Amino acid sequence: MSDNCVRSQDPGLNSGADLKLVKIVGKVEPEAVNCVSAPGGDKTSDVSHGCGLSSSGKQSAEYSVPDDIQGEDAILFYARELDCPHCSARIVSDLKNLPYIADASYNLLTRTLVLIPKEGCSVPDDITDTVRKTVNGYEPDVTVERLEDSNESITTDEGDEKKLFGLDLRNRLITGFVIFVAALPLFYAVQDSMTVRVVSCICFLISYLLSGFEVLTDAFRKIRGSLFSEQMLMTVASLGAVAIGEYPEAVAVMLFYQIGEYFQERAVNRSRASIKALLDICPDRANLETPDGIREIRAADIRIGDRVIVRPGEKVPCDGTVVNGHAGLDTSNLTGESVPRFVSSGDDVYSGFISKDGMITVEARKKASDSAASEIIRLVEKAGERKSGTENFISVFARYYTPAVVALALITALVPPLLFGGVWSVWIERALIFLVVSCPCALVISIPLTYFSGIGAASRYGIMVKGSNYLDALARTGTVFFDKTGTLTRGTFSFAGISSNGTVSDERILQLASSAEHGSAHPVARSVTEEADRRGIAPLKVTDFTEIPGKGIKAVIDGCEVLVGNDGLLHSGNIGIPNLSGSGTVIHVAADGVYLGTLIIADTVKKDSVETVRNLKSLGIESVMLSGDNEKIVASVAAELEIAEYHSSLFPDDKVSLVEERLKQSHCQGKTVVFVGDGINDAPALALADVGMAMGAMGSDAAIEAADAVIMSDEPSKLVTGIRIARKTRTIVMQNIVLALTVKFMLMILGAMGIIGMWFAVFGDVGVMILAVLNSMRMIFRSSSKS
Repeated sequence: MSDNCVRSQDPGLNSGADLKLVKIVGKVEPEAVNCVSAPGGDKTSDVSHGCGLSSSGKQSAEYSVPDDIQGEDAILFYARELDCPHCSARIVSDLKNLPYIADASYNLLTRTLVLIPKEGCSVPDDITDTVRKTVNGYEPDVTVERLEDSNESITTDEGDEKKLFGLDLRNRLITGFVIFVAALPLFYAVQDSMTVRVVSCICFLISYLLSGFEVLTDAFRKIRGSLFSEQMLMTVASLGAVAIGEYPEAVAVMLFYQIGEYFQERAVNRSRASIKALLDICPDRANLETPDGIREIRAADIRIGDRVIVRPGEKVPCDGTVVNGHAGLDTSNLTGESVPRFVSSGDDVYSGFISKDGMITVEARKKASDSAASEIIRLVEKAGERKSGTENFISVFARYYTPAVVALALITALVPPLLFGGVWSVWIERALIFLVVSCPCALVISIPLTYFSGIGAASRYGIMVKGSNYLDALARTGTVFFDKTGTLTRGTFSFAGISSNGTVSDERILQLASSAEHGSAHPVARSVTEEADRRGIAPLKVTDFTEIPGKGIKAVIDGCEVLVGNDGLLHSGNIGIPNLSGSGTVIHVAADGVYLGTLIIADTVKKDSVETVRNLKSLGIESVMLSGDNEKIVASVAAELEIAEYHSSLFPDDKVSLVEERLKQSHCQGKTVVFVGDGINDAPALALADVGMAMGAMGSDAAIEAADAVIMSDEPSKLVTGIRIARKTRTIVMQNIVLALTVKFMLMILGAMGIIGMWFAVFGDVGVMILAVLNSMRMIFRSSSKS
């Protein structure tokens, strides 16, 4: 079937004017999807302005990360042990001020610093030294390494822990805690012995230095750099307690703060390692077949055309084609599918697949670094750079929260004694409680960690989400638009039959149609020509061939003017068409103005499509089916899938208009719109929706590039899984926000009223920080239990 005849059944593929929209390089021309450029470079649908709400999908992505973030010009650095949110924010700010840098960002979880050079500006050769100097100006102990390849995978391995007084942090805290507990009864029980009191104070000093020496040095260094840090706040709070004679409280503040930091760092590092394990799907070694036998090499050294041996239990090291052997492969690393896929000679396989039984020889068609698995790992690692609205809010909130709480501390310390005759020591101690709870670390660390964990968890189910903004948008999905063919249906067409008017034989109708469609590679066309070949019907010579956009083909065959196409093609020639029962794609055939018959091409619904629609409905999400097929076919599929709303006979711009209209409604209700398609033919609609999701993208670089989220398998049910993961992630984020702010505000209120002391305040603040991080890690445990 010619492309245009295929388009006659699916106008979504038609029109040369429309096809220019499909520029598959990862972006769609803004004019094609009716988008405008908003301040700051946002790509914003004009439909989002009607109710004062913004799209949570595209806009956050464009604002947080320039389009060329993954381009060849992006400069990446790994900052080992740069875990301070305040310091990293100042470092990014300083780097943005470099004359040749357009933008900069830092991912706290992957410890990746990304610089985007200005267009037309050359980057100095000493850029690495400049970055190191900037980073070490705030954090002297941080090691900065340049990742020469912007696609290089990011490691999270740590070096040896720094020691002070011959002890690592863990042993310093244990020793300091033991000394602190031993000194408490001496300090409180024996009040009249100067010697005992001096001994207890010396013990407090030792405990204070063991636990807080690093904090003190960091605080004074950052004060010199005019950096308002949590170390400075803890230093002021503890020294303030010393000034009013509350030595145990001074030690407790520093000791419990460092204990909290220790457990937080361990939790975050564990989450980093867990996420890395989730993404550890590519093997390090490969068995290369050579004339001299099998030789083990690094997977990274595989070249295109090399042949590698994959034995039972081993991972496929590269994308390639099986040239010998057969095996059952576990594809769950990439697709999330638990059912083994059996492959033999001629079948494509991908890096990360695991051979469960059988040995195969694979010929590499991509380098290991260019494999689908490597692309997944890179995109998931870089997904943290596309911030959600919540993350951006927390960043702004943190910027103002700490100064505001410090201001409240000053007011608490000064106003009651000066204006109301309060006791200075009492109100200073209460003010110090404000300093103890003034750092929003529980939010600054746990919120990005939750989103990153959610993205990592989704990847284990074969769902690749390109940013936390898209995960956030998925959580608020109100409507899902499905392209019918290949998404809800299999897209594998088979010849179902011929309906003839009785004037000519079925073979003659099939011969005319297959002659017109001869040479087309489209699945519908192949089903016609393959049926003709199966019946031994040879194609006829075609002359005066004309494609009619959106309708079909007009050609002269054996001196007859033959029309092969849809209802519209025959109606344009004033040719009557009988009403046909049944479902399936129809291709009408007419000759010299007379209707001859209709070819019926069948497409079957995927086995999990009905379940997907039902599950979406149970989640309160409306499903809408779009198709270029005629009304009868689409209505039949919609009825089978229990979809109430469907639209037929659509062109690409029709799909865009429908998505645009629904965006207006959904945004005003605080909900988002998801479009699920093949990632290529539906590019304009994918670009316009809050989340454009491509399905069945295994091996399709274009689909991965075009979409905001990708389902690697052909299972629409994975959409439901992705939405559930997104909602779970969103729930944990909100839990952490409510938990952290509630506890902090309660501590401030109770502290101002004199009900709690600094001990309780620091213990509560440290506790909520650890709880928030542990709560964030639930997404990782959820994914790990799945695997």
